[in-house]
Amino acid sequence: MIDVWFEDEARIGQQGTVSRLWAPKGTRPRALRQVQYEYAYIFGSVCPARDEAIALIIQEVGTEAMIQHLKQISDCTAPGRIAVVVVDRAAWHTTKKINIFKNIVLVPLPPASPELNPTEQLWQQLRDNYFSNRTFSNYDDIELSCCEAWNDYTNRQGVISSLCSRTWANLNS
Repeated sequence: MIDVWFEDEARIGQQGTVSRLWAPKGTRPRALRQVQYEYAYIFGSVCPARDEAIALIIQEVGTEAMIQHLKQISDCTAPGRIAVVVVDRAAWHTTKKINIFKNIVLVPLPPASPELNPTEQLWQQLRDNYFSNRTFSNYDDIELSCCEAWNDYTNRQGVISSLCSRTWANLNS
């Protein structure tokens, strides 16, 4: 019994995304853009077959953060099941220090192939719908916004399955 998870990280912060705005014809709306450099990382994983998503909001990326996130996946994997976690080739994904969970197998994507990781579409949805054209007062504000955005988007019934399913990753057919 195998669950396929896709894992990735996104940096969210004061150097945010500026996106298109609706405005009356002939006007030029202003979009805010900060010049400060505070940010947080979302370590996020999705299991489209189970319509499930988990995340860790953290200040720094690295091996320790990856171990914490893999522990989340390990803890939510039912006894007797194996979580196959598809990752990119970031240094903290390829170190042997993270291979400590008996119910997790890491599968690296080919180099330079983010299009194979459906979590990238999740980041785009969050940036477009929650983080673009806005400012943050400090790190706590960024962290709270990340939590609210993640929970609001991923707690919708069917959204993870719809956005992140891939026929090539479906082991139940």
